[in-house]
Amino acid sequence: MSEVKMIGVVGGGQMGSGIAQVAAMHGVDVVLHDLDHRALSIASSSISSSIDRFVSKGALSKAAGVEVFKRLRFTTNLEDFHAADFIIEAIVESEDVKKSLFVKLDKIAKSSAILASNTSSISITRIASSTTRPRQVIGMHFMNPPPLKKLIEIIRGADTSDETFATTKALSERLGKVVITSQDYSGFIVNRILMPMINEAFFTLYNGVGTKEDIDRGMKLGTSHPMGPLELADFIGLDVCLSIMRVLHAGLGDNKYAPCPLLVQYVDAGRLGRKRGLQNLTFSICLTVGMVQTVQIRSVLCRQNKRKFRRDLLPRQVKKKRWPCLIVSMRFFKIEKMRE
Repeated sequence: MSEVKMIGVVGGGQMGSGIAQVAAMHGVDVVLHDLDHRALSIASSSISSSIDRFVSKGALSKAAGVEVFKRLRFTTNLEDFHAADFIIEAIVESEDVKKSLFVKLDKIAKSSAILASNTSSISITRIASSTTRPRQVIGMHFMNPPPLKKLIEIIRGADTSDETFATTKALSERLGKVVITSQDYSGFIVNRILMPMINEAFFTLYNGVGTKEDIDRGMKLGTSHPMGPLELADFIGLDVCLSIMRVLHAGLGDNKYAPCPLLVQYVDAGRLGRKRGLQNLTFSICLTVGMVQTVQIRSVLCRQNKRKFRRDLLPRQVKKKRWPCLIVSMRFFKIEKMRE
C-alpha cells in the first residue's frame, strides 16, 4: 500500500476547495488546480474563512490553522501535479468532461499515482477506460461540505486493483472519514436514494401539492432531516441534481428517474442555487442571458389544471399585478404587464 504525501485536487469549486481543506487539515500537502484565477481566489478565501471558523470554535488552534494554509498551493497549471501521489478530480458532473480530464491527468501524473473521481453518479469503469492505468482509477465521493461531513463513498471500477482500494480507504480514514463501499452502478448508494427524493420534492412543488416552505418543513419536522429537500437541492446545486437524475434515468432505464420539468427549467434559466448567489424556487420563469423572453405564469408553476392561482407563492414585488403573461428582463429582473 502506497503512502500518500501529496494530493492534487482538480476543481476550485465548493467540493474541490473543501476536499483540499480536509487534506491540508490532516497533514497532507495539497495542490489545488482550477483553470480560472478568480475561482482559485474564491477557493482560497473560502478555505481561509472555514479554517477561521474551526479556530473560533476551538476545533483547531490558531497556530494549527496557519500550518493548514501553508500546506496548500494553488495553480492553473495541471503540470504541477507531476509529483502528486494521489489526484482527485472534483469538476462538473459530465462524463465527457471528466474523461477528457483523465486523459490529461494520465499523461501528467507519475506512473504510481492513483487517479480518483469525486463523481456522485458516473461510472468509474467508463472514466477509467480513458486512461492507460484503469487499475489505479477509483471513485472517492466526498459528501458536501467535505470539511463537515464524515462520509466518503468509495467505488471500485471493473479493473480497480486491491492496492488502489486499500490506499484510498486508508487515505479516507486518515482524513477522519467513515468509509462505505458501493458497486459501480448509476448513482452509487447515497445519490441513488437521495436524488430521487429531491426530484420528487420538485414534482410535489410542480404539481401544486404544497408550497416550498411546507415541503421542506414537512420533511424536516416529520422525518428529522436537517434540511428540507428543496433547500438541500439549492445547497448542492440544481445543475448537479439534474445531472445525477439524468445519469440515473439513462443508466437504469426507468422513467421513475425522469427529471422533473421544473428542475430542468431552473437549470436552463441559470438558477443553480447558492453557488450563483441566487435564491431559487420562487416562481417559474425562463431567462436567457442578454435576452427578454415572454413567459406565461400559471397557478404556482405553469400548471394546466385550472386550479386557483397562488399569489402567495410569488415574489413580493409582483403580488399586486395581473398575470396572464409577463415580460422578464434578465438584466434588471424588471417585470412589466405585457401589452396584448
